[in-house]
Amino acid sequence: MDSKLTLKLNESVIKRAKKYASNKHLSLSRLIENYLDSLTNEQNDDFEISPFVKSISSGKSIPADLDEKTLRKDYTEYLRQKYQ
Repeated sequence: MDSKLTLKLNESVIKRAKKYASNKHLSLSRLIENYLDSLTNEQNDDFEISPFVKSISSGKSIPADLDEKTLRKDYTEYLRQKYQ
């Protein structure tokens, strides 16, 4: 259920936020709702992860023993076979 909320903010902040929301194809209300939701749903309060980092995280990790040369060789071989 949606409820109405009135906020008092600096006019220049509002203008920038409206422009940002428009560029992201979001309403300002949805942008603020998403932000507040992300703040209040934090699982770990030890440190804060920025929204940018959250947006690019995939949940996958890089193996510690990754050999870049072998990886490059394998990928080169894959491409060679693919385009023969």
